[in-house]
Amino acid sequence: MRRLSTTQADFDAQLTELLAFEAAQDPKIDTAVAAILADVKSRGDAAVLEYTARFDGVKAGSLAQLEIPNAELQAALTRIPAARRAALESAVERVREYHERQRAQSWSYSDADGTELGQQITALDRAGLYVPGGKAAYPSSVIMNAVPAKVAGVREIIMTVPTPRGERNDLVLAAAALCGVDRVFTFGGAQAVAALAYGTATIPQVDKIVGPGNAYVAAAKRRVFGVVGIDMVAGPSEILVVGDGSTDPDWVAMDLFSQAEHDELAQAILLSPDSGYLDAVAASIERQLAAMSRRTVIEASLKGRGALIAVRDLGEACELVNRIAPEHLELSVENPQALLPQIRHAGAIFLGRYTSEALGDYCAGPNHVLPTSRTARFSSPLGVYDFQKRSSVIGVSRAGAQKLGAIATELAAGEGLTAHAKSAAYRMK
Repeated sequence: MRRLSTTQADFDAQLTELLAFEAAQDPKIDTAVAAILADVKSRGDAAVLEYTARFDGVKAGSLAQLEIPNAELQAALTRIPAARRAALESAVERVREYHERQRAQSWSYSDADGTELGQQITALDRAGLYVPGGKAAYPSSVIMNAVPAKVAGVREIIMTVPTPRGERNDLVLAAAALCGVDRVFTFGGAQAVAALAYGTATIPQVDKIVGPGNAYVAAAKRRVFGVVGIDMVAGPSEILVVGDGSTDPDWVAMDLFSQAEHDELAQAILLSPDSGYLDAVAASIERQLAAMSRRTVIEASLKGRGALIAVRDLGEACELVNRIAPEHLELSVENPQALLPQIRHAGAIFLGRYTSEALGDYCAGPNHVLPTSRTARFSSPLGVYDFQKRSSVIGVSRAGAQKLGAIATELAAGEGLTAHAKSAAYRMK
C-alpha cells in the first residue's frame, strides 16, 4: 500500500489521484444493453426467454416456468442448516426493527382562516429487487432491499435472480421467504431490468428497481431511470478507518481486507496521527495476507487504490473524512463520540474498536446499501424513505382564497400568465 502524509507538499495532488475513479460506462456494454432494453420493451416475454437461454443456459417455454413457487421458497428455508436459518432470522429482525423507526407519517395543519395544508405519505405500489445469483450467495442483499420496502408498505415485491445453468442458491431463496418477497423469477441481466422497468405479459411493471448487479445491470438501471426509479448506480466498495493506535493492528488490517476482497477496484484507507501504528498495520497486512482466500483480489485493491495516511491529529483526520466522503467509515478510536459531530459526509459510521464494518454488512440493523465514489456528500443509505413518496395536500377555505388569491394574481400578472391570474381571481369576492 502506498504511504502518504498530510505534511507532504504534494499531498493534495496525491490524494486527488488516489480518490480518482473513472465511472464512465463502457461504450460496448452500453450499446449492448441499449439493444437488450429495446428488444425486451418490444417483444416482452419472448425476448427475456431468448436472452436467458443465451446468457444463462436456462431454457424455458414461458416466463411462468421461471417463477419459483412460494412453496419452494419455504422448502429452501427448511433445507438450510439450523444455525444459518437462525442467523438469517436474527438479521431480518434487527434490520426490520431499525427500519421501522424510519417510517414517515402524514401530517397537516390549519391556517387561521381555515386553510388546511399538509403532506400525505404513501408507499410505492410495486418494487423490483435484483439479486446476483449462481454460485454467489447474497442473502444480505435480499434482506437489505426487501425489508425496508416491506416496512414502507410496498404492496408487491418482485425479485429476479439469475440461475446460470439452473444453479439455485438456497440461502438466497430462504432470505426471500423470510422477508416476504411476493414473487421470485430465475433470470437476471439487463433483460431482467428491462422486464421490471417496462413490464411484459408475465412481469408487471414496477415503480422502482433496487439491488446490486454487474456492469450490464448497472448500465441498464442507468438507462431505465426516469421510466422507473432506481436506488443508485453504485461504484466499488470503500472503507476508511480513522485509528488512534488503540485498536489491535490485526483487527484494522482485516477490516481493510474486508472491503478490498470485494473487487480489485475497491478502496481501503487508514488515517492515523501515529506513524508507528501505520507501520504496525502495514506489518499485519503482510503477515495476514497469505491466509486470505481472495488474496489476489485484496493485493490488487490495496496496491491500486489503498493507502496508509499519516495525519497531524484526529481533527485533521475528520477534515479528510469529509473530503473523501467514504461509503464506510470506522472511527476506531478511544472516544468516537467526540469525533462524531465533526463528521458530515459518510455513508455509514462505525463507532469504536469493536464495531467492525462487517457487522453492518449483515446484521447490525442499518442498511448496507450505501453511497460510494464521494456521493455521500449529497446522498444517503437506502431506507424506508426510498419506498415512500410525499404528496402535498392543499385545502383552501373561502377566506383563504381571498388572501392567497391576491398574492397569486399579483405574481401571475408579473409572469404574464393571464389564465393563472383569472383562475385565482374568480374565487375572490
